[in-house]
Amino acid sequence: MRNFKSSLTAMAVVVALSACSEQKVAETSVAPVPETAGMDSSSTAQFDNVLLQEFKGPYGGVPAFDKMSLEDLKPALEKAMALNLEEIDAIANNDAPPTFDNVIVEMERAGAELGRVFTYYGIWSANKSSPEFREIQAEMSPILSSFFTKITQNEKLFARVKAVYESDELSSLTAEEQRIAWMTYNSFARNGATLDSESKKRYAEINKELATLHTNFSSNVLADEENYVTYITEEQLDGLPASFVKAAKAAASSRGEEGKYAITNSRSSMDPFLTYSTNRELREQVWRTYYNRGDNADDFDNNKIIKRILTLRDERVELLGYENYAQWRLEDRMAKNPENAMELMMKVWPAAIARVEEEVADMQAVAEAEGADITIKPWDYRFYAEKVRKDKYDLDSNEVKQYLQLDKLREAMFYVAGRLFNFNFTPIEEGKVSVFHEDVKVWEVTDKDSGEHIGLWYLDPFSRKGKRSGAWATTYRSYTTFDGKKTVLSSNNSNFVKGAEGEATLISWDDAETYFHEFGHALHFLSADVKYPSSHSGVRDYTEFQSQLLERWLTTDEVINQFLVHHETGEPIPASLVEKIKKASTFNEGFKTTEYMASAIMDLKYHTTNPEDIDPDAFEREELTKLDMPEEIVMRHRSPHFGHVFSGEGYAAAYYGYMWAEVLTADAAEAFMEAPGGFYDKEVGDRLVKYLFSVRNAMDPAEAYRKFRGRDAEVDALMRDRGFPIPKSNDE
Repeated sequence: MRNFKSSLTAMAVVVALSACSEQKVAETSVAPVPETAGMDSSSTAQFDNVLLQEFKGPYGGVPAFDKMSLEDLKPALEKAMALNLEEIDAIANNDAPPTFDNVIVEMERAGAELGRVFTYYGIWSANKSSPEFREIQAEMSPILSSFFTKITQNEKLFARVKAVYESDELSSLTAEEQRIAWMTYNSFARNGATLDSESKKRYAEINKELATLHTNFSSNVLADEENYVTYITEEQLDGLPASFVKAAKAAASSRGEEGKYAITNSRSSMDPFLTYSTNRELREQVWRTYYNRGDNADDFDNNKIIKRILTLRDERVELLGYENYAQWRLEDRMAKNPENAMELMMKVWPAAIARVEEEVADMQAVAEAEGADITIKPWDYRFYAEKVRKDKYDLDSNEVKQYLQLDKLREAMFYVAGRLFNFNFTPIEEGKVSVFHEDVKVWEVTDKDSGEHIGLWYLDPFSRKGKRSGAWATTYRSYTTFDGKKTVLSSNNSNFVKGAEGEATLISWDDAETYFHEFGHALHFLSADVKYPSSHSGVRDYTEFQSQLLERWLTTDEVINQFLVHHETGEPIPASLVEKIKKASTFNEGFKTTEYMASAIMDLKYHTTNPEDIDPDAFEREELTKLDMPEEIVMRHRSPHFGHVFSGEGYAAAYYGYMWAEVLTADAAEAFMEAPGGFYDKEVGDRLVKYLFSVRNAMDPAEAYRKFRGRDAEVDALMRDRGFPIPKSNDE
């Protein structure tokens, strides 16, 4: 999941500080850790405030996480904004004729201090949140919005950007430079630079209010995640795996509830509880607690906030001449418009809900055979799906889990990175690089052959209070060469429930896929070979593709045979169990696809419907009913906690992007399956790195994919991958 540029070229207003992380469908998160152009560029200025200071120490400089103090945050933000505005004024008021170098390149260089502050801001927001931080966040969000608006509405600056974009010089620039000039111009034009003065004023007011609303939405969800914990006793543990019981006991103990077991309000705790607990009443309680986040008719209820956000977004794009928010949002994405995005959804939706009907029938049969006088409900789905899995495939998820050790999976990821990217990961001695929590570990990444330093990889794997749920990736510095070579500082963040002291942390197969997924984002950062910071800004319906693709290497024989070993005996996973896993690879695909797509479709519906006609709570129910949404499943992210869409604008009207990226993923996976060397084929692997990872956004994604595959991706690959029937075309 993972970085949002708040640079001057991104012009993302305050979205950079409140937007959701990019992330795998199997995981939910909000990760506002922005990356800023010129983040670590050279500066002669010296500051007492450590948050403003250049990164110092080894590896080209690293963040001083051990010295960050919350009392420095507000003054650092204020100073950094002032410095940035001085830089902007200098660019805008330059008397020399506008050129790529004195306009675009200078904008790429500007904002170094602010970028460094945002690095620390992101850590507090995502990894170390507190009531004190959230007070600062609430105060500064509208101020930051106004700051970014000053830049987007700087008429002299936009005139110079426009002059460069329309000049003859453009044709003499490199392909990357031409794309950056277009992105810079486009970000201004799409964010109000062309409006008249009265409209600009209203545009700024809307952005300012949205910044506050996004922050409030996110804070409300986090409050419900922190405040609602289900404590159970020893008599209520029936069915729960020993590893989960130990982790739940440790979680309760850390909250001062000795002798109890804590089911925290996070997916990593909720999911296994619903899968294994035999106590149906408790399953319902835990399910309702989790899915009602932000929807409890209390001080943290988000329904009114949703309504206001939708109203303001609609008004804002109307100022720009767009029919609805989704039309504006998708204009520069691969989908181009909401109709294309919805068309893809509707190609898959009928097959997905049909599969759910089959899955529920299988579950109901098991329940009746056991004499359970019930009708399958949402809190039963995981529990009975597990029984069906055992019945149909003789596959026990808990048995599989015994071979999925977090540390061994990390070694597996390093192995894959070595084979595909020629990377080597070496753990850094504790204390050499500062970290923001004792759980965080750091590795140096080098080229296996030359030993050349590539960057650092930070890992923050475990759940804790104040840390947002889900999984995400980000960077603290990205690779660039325009202003002196800058190496990568990348980070992966998860919310695994830590194993008991001295014991391995065991995770589910879905979590293992998520682990690989997020590492795919890190490899995307680490393999970058671009000149300018803006080349790291992602195209939202493409940027998940690379990470989704990396999940496929989890099931390669090389990984399975070397790294999936029993946490007690050290014995490799039996071939018979592996065969069961592969046979069951499309099991429960109806559930997984439908819960995701329900969220993606609702996102598009929210942003293509007149907000005056929307009451969020009723709208969700009514629209899902029209879609024949199965009663046994709910949206993966119900509206009141749909952080991707309402805690920022990163995925607003764009959550469909995971499915769009899945089409690319399935198609690209077939390229490896067709190759002589399979998933480790040298020729296909080289094209993967060259065209799909290293170019970042320096090349149009559609062009990059065609260079890799030799053609556009085909949706049939997705249907085959999920075991769904391929719909017939109109010509058949």
